[in-house]
Amino acid sequence: MRITVVAVGRVRHGPIQALCAEYTGRLVWPTEIREVDARKRLEGAALKAHEATLLVDRIPSGARLVALDEHGRTMDSATFATALGRWRDDGQQDICFLIGGADGLESSLRERADLVLAFGPQTWPHQLVRVMLLEQIYRAERILAGHPYHRA
Repeated sequence: MRITVVAVGRVRHGPIQALCAEYTGRLVWPTEIREVDARKRLEGAALKAHEATLLVDRIPSGARLVALDEHGRTMDSATFATALGRWRDDGQQDICFLIGGADGLESSLRERADLVLAFGPQTWPHQLVRVMLLEQIYRAERILAGHPYHRA
């Protein structure tokens, strides 16, 4: 199973990039981060629509789609691992996670997603969400492998 994270914005050198590299390097599942950059000077709905177009263009064909959104479903780590494991066991080749920009994802992406996932009711910096997501994917792999990394 391949994991693709498609995210608005570029992570520059520094701790966020180092943490993303750390977790990506630990993962057994091949994982790629695809960044898109909305260079047009737009605001509000127009910006979200432009970002949505950029994100859609980077989604692997046939991928299960998970949208990260503060209004999505919250899951504990074991439930998240179970969902990924079910998709893996069903023969799903690709899972794609979408992370929007500072204004979030356009509603059409949330509607299209197989799962809309939230990391709680708080609003998180979209670049920090990458690290949190990669850690949770790694934790899911460890849970599914019966490894003691997850101590719940």
